[in-house]
Amino acid sequence: MTSLKWWQIAVFYQIYPRSFADGNGDGIGDFKGITEKLDYLANLGIDAIWLSPHFPSPNWDCGYDISDYVNVAPEYGTLEDFKTFLKESHKRNIRVVLDLVLNHTSDEHAWFVESKSSRDNPKADWYVWVDTPPNNWQSCFDGDAWTYVPERNQYYYHYFMKQQPDLNWHNPEVKQAMWDAVRFWLGLGVDGYRLDAIGTVFEDPNLTPHTVPMNLAELRRFSETAQTDEEKKLKDQYWLDMFKNQYGQAGVHELMKELRAVINEYDGDRMLVGEDDNIDYMGNGNDELHLVFNFPLANTNRITPVHIRQNQSERIARLNQLAVEGWACNTLGNHDRSRIYTNYGDKLHDAELARLNAALVLTLPGTPFLYNGEEIGMTDYFLPHISQVKDTMGSWYYHTIVTEMGVDPEEAMFRTAEMTRDKNRTPMHWSNKSNAGFSPENVEPWLPINPNYKAGINVHDQEHNPDSLLNYYKHLLKIRKAAPALVEGDYIPLHETAEEYFAFLRKSEKQSVLIVLNYSEKRLELNFSKELTDKKLHTLFTSGVRSQVDRATGKLTIAPFEVFIAELKG
Repeated sequence: MTSLKWWQIAVFYQIYPRSFADGNGDGIGDFKGITEKLDYLANLGIDAIWLSPHFPSPNWDCGYDISDYVNVAPEYGTLEDFKTFLKESHKRNIRVVLDLVLNHTSDEHAWFVESKSSRDNPKADWYVWVDTPPNNWQSCFDGDAWTYVPERNQYYYHYFMKQQPDLNWHNPEVKQAMWDAVRFWLGLGVDGYRLDAIGTVFEDPNLTPHTVPMNLAELRRFSETAQTDEEKKLKDQYWLDMFKNQYGQAGVHELMKELRAVINEYDGDRMLVGEDDNIDYMGNGNDELHLVFNFPLANTNRITPVHIRQNQSERIARLNQLAVEGWACNTLGNHDRSRIYTNYGDKLHDAELARLNAALVLTLPGTPFLYNGEEIGMTDYFLPHISQVKDTMGSWYYHTIVTEMGVDPEEAMFRTAEMTRDKNRTPMHWSNKSNAGFSPENVEPWLPINPNYKAGINVHDQEHNPDSLLNYYKHLLKIRKAAPALVEGDYIPLHETAEEYFAFLRKSEKQSVLIVLNYSEKRLELNFSKELTDKKLHTLFTSGVRSQVDRATGKLTIAPFEVFIAELKG
């Protein structure tokens, strides 16, 4: 594996800093807390951290509305605290990748304060301004995409909420300022960036209106109440049509090439991963992004062998078409998505499916990304009252459908709790003590803590239980790290018509490994003798009861929901 870059070998772990570890006892996660948990992460077996925004922010969008790109939010600590965290991470051979928000700033950023002050200000053209709203574009968070500013007697554009004005990336001064901010953190030693919402950076220059016969709130409501196949199909088409002129426009590739050139100024193989599934953003494989996420794998409510197989066939074919062969990147969870345990469960076999899906992400070809808390089986927590909602997208929607559409407040809260991202951002469960060990007993955490931490869904209880999900993750990560084929091996699907199980080989020069994931509650009698041609199977990992012996036959009995990983020998 010596020819691979560190980011190809690594397993990434996303930390949502506000919810990870409260080091100073104020109910909010911080760098002191994260630094204190680095040994936990090293022991877990991860190799890199993706850190969600840690910059100063008024937190209308929980940190993704940045008011200063070259500092640390005071609730998280100081710049010195960040430097300590970075140094201690590197000391443990853990790389650190920051979140880079290119599309917009906070409306409290000094740049925007200057820009909105007058049309003659030196930064007047740093954002997207118009005299009158030119179209019916919507913000994807809170309605109209154009907001009036009396100081200029003009409107500014925002793809996200009105507190997140879009930067004008056609202005070379904006580029220079942002690249300077990028260099600031690279100079401190960060190992790269995860790029937020890159598809939104440019808009249709013709400002073409959308053709959907409703606004954002109405479309959300229609999506919730759609029942027939025709309504559901129409709902999907409406979402595409509403935002197609505000997303994925020309200019992003050139911008990514400029950013790649900045990254390449620094040694140590600094990397870029985009919050997008469009493989085109990898350029020729060597001149734009290093990775894009395989979101199509996650964009389903049910992970099935058929879905996985089709996804892998399509993604790998596209990656192989790049001039320099592309590298895959798989994930099933992050701060914007329902948690794995909840999202892909069936209410009967949630625990088994969570283990299967963990194994899936860690054995598929490419770089895996995990989300903090999934290793202990944290679930979505649906807030019971609107006063607890911190996600402003959720509170806006609740009040809009209650006041403008007459929706019953109880139903509105149910819908809001389902759609808000608060449900999957609740504080990490460190123990079975008060506040799940996240904050002191007498301190109210920034978001309510899921009460199920008392039922064993916490780090302390699982560390001492050899059969826990946490120790399952640790075991899988050790197996992955020790097996070259699971990191660099080619993907070869087996038994491609099977609907109950997913079987495939990972094959490198040094090793071949068979993986079988049984997504059914049936005991399966499988025969791989044709594919394995007299090879012996040596068990590396199993979630079932199986002796660690060489098998001279390709016939296997696979238990319900079993994960089976074996090396081919002989």
